[in-house]
Amino acid sequence: MGGTQHSNGNNNTRAYCILQLALGNMGTAGGGTNIFRGHCNVQGATDLGVLADTLPGYYGLSAGSWAHWARVWEEDLDWLKGQFSPEKVGETPMMNLTGIPVSRWIDGVLETKENLDQPDNTRAMVLWGHAPNSQTRQKEMKTAMEKLDMLVVVDPYPTVSAVLQDREDGVYLLPACTQFETRGSVTASNRSLQWRDKVVEPLFESKPDHWIMARFAEKFGFHDKIFRNISMDEGDEPNIEDITREFNRGMWTIGYTGQSPERIKMHMANQHTFDRTSLRAVGGPADGDTYGMPWPCWGTPEMNHPGTANLYDMSMPVAEGGLTFRARFGVERDGDNLLAEGVFTPGSEIEDGYPEFTMQMLMDLGWDGDLTADERAAIDAVAGEKTNWKTDLSGGIQRVAIAHGCAPFGNAKARAVVWTFPDPVPIHREPLYSNRRDLVADYPTYEDKKFWRVPTMYASIQEKDFSTEYPIILTSGRLVEYEGGGDESRSNPWLAELQQDMFVEINTRDANNLGVRDGEQVWVEGPEGGKVKVMAMVTERVGEGVAFMPFHFGGHMEGVDLRDKYPEGADPFVLGESTNTAQTYGYDSVTQMQETKATLCKIWTA
Repeated sequence: MGGTQHSNGNNNTRAYCILQLALGNMGTAGGGTNIFRGHCNVQGATDLGVLADTLPGYYGLSAGSWAHWARVWEEDLDWLKGQFSPEKVGETPMMNLTGIPVSRWIDGVLETKENLDQPDNTRAMVLWGHAPNSQTRQKEMKTAMEKLDMLVVVDPYPTVSAVLQDREDGVYLLPACTQFETRGSVTASNRSLQWRDKVVEPLFESKPDHWIMARFAEKFGFHDKIFRNISMDEGDEPNIEDITREFNRGMWTIGYTGQSPERIKMHMANQHTFDRTSLRAVGGPADGDTYGMPWPCWGTPEMNHPGTANLYDMSMPVAEGGLTFRARFGVERDGDNLLAEGVFTPGSEIEDGYPEFTMQMLMDLGWDGDLTADERAAIDAVAGEKTNWKTDLSGGIQRVAIAHGCAPFGNAKARAVVWTFPDPVPIHREPLYSNRRDLVADYPTYEDKKFWRVPTMYASIQEKDFSTEYPIILTSGRLVEYEGGGDESRSNPWLAELQQDMFVEINTRDANNLGVRDGEQVWVEGPEGGKVKVMAMVTERVGEGVAFMPFHFGGHMEGVDLRDKYPEGADPFVLGESTNTAQTYGYDSVTQMQETKATLCKIWTA
């Protein structure tokens, strides 16, 4: 996962995939290149569209994508358009423009308005289940928080958001439930869904996330629209099963459509029938299913697709969880055929490569007669013969394709050359802050550019040599004891006892050269001037010239203890400096993921 956290992180992750392809490890049990998620349900949150460049199901923000979700929501498309500024960036309406990612929100606040691809600066932030101390440039974040008109924190714990800034008004702390006080589906790194039941009733004044969303919707005046197809339980709490059915109706792109609440709950109730190695049910009501129906689970729940245990496994029929490579990028480029040649899943009636399915393709193949009258009517209501497998709300195109042994998204070659990326073929580029100036010359970073609405610096930082004053490579990462920003886990007395001090790991030789002893307090400063006061851990776990700090701590800022700023009784047992006060600027050239794995620092005794 840390491979993403570099200014060329997209190159790293694609290189991993290409290596696995070359080794023959794609589409096999124990192989693949799934990103390991750092928290429960990060996969599910991403699938449902929390990123700034997509609607749920990775549909993107195109006009056709909005039209699709308007049909799913049974909403007037013109009303949706009316919720956006009428201004454009170039020829792109704001509705279709990629937003600012969470890694860059502070620049939406602090950057000169004329430099942003939006009409005005960001003026309000709602940090919902977000740990701000997990982001770099903490000192600038403090300034950004204080410049906002309004800051809202929705979380079981106040988080560092509540204490980092020195505001006296315009900050709202809304207590949300933990996972033990609510229920619903969650999606793991392997794309499987599970159903969590409520263990205890919400404590104190905390409320479930969906209840809070409903209250916001009432205030904003569109409660009747957002919950049109969702019933209300006791206490005006939106029904979770209905919410699940709604995304089942729309997320055809990745096969999030077959996992109805009833099927997910049935898997949970019959866990004992699933083989612990293959994760396939052996007999029982879920016979043949893969546990959790990992997406793609094609078609409607009534199709009973078993889920796809391993992506791109061409050893079994699509109906049983097999899969080809997706034909997502057209059928040819520069005269080269992009479709598969001579390979296909067992039972496929097309024994070669084929493009993604549309109604027209079914007609050309003579398979359109397999559609039911209701399916045909639903397809005609979208775009007739131009309707594709991603926008057919009936699931008929998917059902018929799979009945003939084919994958709805086509059968293509894997793509190793991504011609739409800054580096079509992955190459190494040195971090923005590097002490290897020889490698900077050979593997320079990118030129400065603007994307995701904000100007982004690359070469203008890297061309300056900071390595004389800041000679040590600084990286960061996780601990077993804590999770994320740590506010919840550092508030747990049993976990807090395990690691009571924020620390920096320093190699023995470096420590001796610097006059640092194990357990001493030291300062760690980054080249942008942010510094933290932490305990030294002298160890061989890091190499010479490298220092490591965990990112789970907060509540101290450049040597100042902020405990008295927490609401009474809400401060975690353990506080400490955030490594991201010292971590620096740097963002991936495609995703804007922050470069937390490679910067520079200097260390001295406090």
